[in-house]
Amino acid sequence: MPGTTTGRLSTAEERRSAVLAAAVRAFAARGYYGTTTADVAKGAGISQAYVYRLFPDKEALFVAVVEHCLRLIRERLGEGVARARSTEPGAVLAAMAEGYARLVNDRDALMVLMHATCATSEPPIRDAVQGLYSRLVEYVRSVSGASEEDVQAFFARGFLCNATVAIGATEVDAPWARTLLAGIRHY
Repeated sequence: MPGTTTGRLSTAEERRSAVLAAAVRAFAARGYYGTTTADVAKGAGISQAYVYRLFPDKEALFVAVVEHCLRLIRERLGEGVARARSTEPGAVLAAMAEGYARLVNDRDALMVLMHATCATSEPPIRDAVQGLYSRLVEYVRSVSGASEEDVQAFFARGFLCNATVAIGATEVDAPWARTLLAGIRHY
C-alpha cells in the first residue's frame, strides 16, 4: 500500500532527524572525542545499533552533524540576504551578520562548530570543516558581491563572535569584554 510505504519512510526520516538532534546536543556538550554513539543513542531514545544502521561510525555521524550545521548557517545567511535593505555589498554583509548572530545564540550549534574546528586532526572531519567554510565563503562572496577583504573581514568577525559567545564574554562587564564585543550584535 502506498500509505504504508510513506509511513515507513517518514519514520526513518524522523528517526534520522531525532538522531541528528541528539548528536548535536551530545557533541555540543562533550565534543567529538568526549561523546560516544551510546550517548547519542540514549539522547535520541533509540538503541546504539540503530545509530549504526543510520551512520556507519561515530566519525560519519559527526560529519553529518557538521553538514547539518552548514545547512543551519546557510539558512540564516539566506534569511539575512532576504532582509537586506539594499543590494550594496555592505548592506548584504550586515544583514547576513545579523542572521548569523541569531544562529550563534543557539549554544549547541555554536559549540558544534567550535568542537568541529578542534577535531580537524581527523581527516574526514577536517575535510567536512574545510568543505563547510569553502561553501560558506563562496556563498557569501557570490550573494554579497563584496571584495575579498570585506569577505575576509566578515568571517574574521564571525570567528570573533563565536569566541566571545563561547567564552561567555557577553555576560562580563569588563573593559576586555567590551573591547572584543564592540560592534558585534548578540542575542
